[in-house]
Amino acid sequence: MVTLNRIYTRTGDGGSTRLATGAPVSKASLRVEAYGGVDETNAFIGVARQHTAPEPELDALLERIQNDLFDLGADLATPEQAEKPAWEPLRVVDSQVLRLEQEIDRLNGELSPLTSFVLPAGTPASAALHVARTVCRRAERAVVLLSQTEGEVVGEPALKYLNRLSDLLFVAARWANDRGAADVLWKPGASR
Repeated sequence: MVTLNRIYTRTGDGGSTRLATGAPVSKASLRVEAYGGVDETNAFIGVARQHTAPEPELDALLERIQNDLFDLGADLATPEQAEKPAWEPLRVVDSQVLRLEQEIDRLNGELSPLTSFVLPAGTPASAALHVARTVCRRAERAVVLLSQTEGEVVGEPALKYLNRLSDLLFVAARWANDRGAADVLWKPGASR
């Protein structure tokens, strides 16, 4: 259980923060950028959920994903170290990725086939899920950059999770558009 008694500490006023290991790091570090992107994705999913309440199945799925994203943030905020910490770090695991794949397949199975690219539009839920998807892609790029930085380690399931999540958010956006029937399709060159 996490207990937060004080919201402000003033310790970050100089532009630094602490990782879960207690190590100080710049707020501009790639690692902080990566887990900050995950946090931003989570917040946009929260905004999307303001429009998914009429669909309890989708809303429950998004709530579970929000919890997974806190797991992912904890994973990224606890870098691998030579010395084992006194506690077992929370890591994203393959079963979380597999569950996303199963949910993608289930939702996508209810959709009509795509005949064109989909514009990020339609119902308020769909549009909000498309925003969450693009923010998730940006978070994924930040985590990939972190993983490609010398001396930084990111678990493979963490990378896979964000990649699958953006796919799930795309499918969920189509599903929220009346199971894809109300998708707004791209019309190449239509405005020429």
